[in-house]
Amino acid sequence: MTAVRLLIFAAASAALAYVSRAPLRHPRSHGFPRFFAWECMVLLLLVVWAGARQWFADPLSPRQLASWVLLGASIVFAMPGGLQLLRRGRPAAGRADEPALLGFERTTALVTTGMYRYVRHPLYGSLVFLTWGVFFKGPSIPAGALALAATVLLTATARREEDENLRYFGDAYTAYRKTTRMFIPFVF
Repeated sequence: MTAVRLLIFAAASAALAYVSRAPLRHPRSHGFPRFFAWECMVLLLLVVWAGARQWFADPLSPRQLASWVLLGASIVFAMPGGLQLLRRGRPAAGRADEPALLGFERTTALVTTGMYRYVRHPLYGSLVFLTWGVFFKGPSIPAGALALAATVLLTATARREEDENLRYFGDAYTAYRKTTRMFIPFVF
């Protein structure tokens, strides 16, 4: 890794550590594995970015098409998922049941409409799609290992968040889980 990429990784890691400072103090929180998933994603981007010319070469190849579809799906999941969480989840600073929650995660209402009608974690699903979209821009063994690690960590993040949601929302969340998938509508 070049010195520039090492500096970028250090700066990104510092920013992610700052954002994740509360979850890093609470290893059982969902934010703890999420931090390491983000780290894997940054490393993946830096590994794949080394071959930046590949990002736009042969635009109609199956690899490129898969990449663009996944990157597009990432946006499709992130935008409405984030907006719905903010608008319908009614985040409140006073929610103190989980000390490691970020501000927008302190929802007081269970969101089950819009994107959340089909998947419980559209924002984490978005990150999984982003991860694999970046991977297909420059597939390699190191990139594959990082993408797989990020996916495993994001799945662990979602599972821990589901435990937190069960504690806060109770039976309503149990019923909701039975009607939706984790990341991909009708699949997973």
